Amino acid sequence: MQFEHHREPLAPLSRFVRRLISSFAAGLGLVAVSLAIGMIGYRRLFALSWIDAFVNASMILSGMGPVDAMHSVAGKRFAGLYALYSGIAFLAVAGLVFAPLLHRLLHHFHADEKDLNPDDDKESGKP
Repeated sequence: MQFEHHREPLAPLSRFVRRLISSFAAGLGLVAVSLAIGMIGYRRLFALSWIDAFVNASMILSGMGPVDAMHSVAGKRFAGLYALYSGIAFLAVAGLVFAPLLHRLLHHFHADEKDLNPDDDKESGKP
């Protein structure tokens, strides 16, 4: 995803909405992949049902902590590594989702008055 430079006019609303949708979709995809990794790990290492694996993986991914107790060394290692990964994934998803909003806000502060409404020039026939 490439944003316009601060010297360029502010992107039209339609392009901004497309950026929001694509960044939200990328964040949702990262959450889905992360959840799948956690579910498979909990299913294999703890022999949990799919629904219990989902609960444990989603709780760790959201920062709440595990639901079921871990008894094996391999399971504890997985849970610890998955928790560390989840913290990084949380920051990555937040960055993906909020990047278009923050860019538009910062661009708005740096833009000239004529750059804030690029669609106005099209309607008035000015180049």
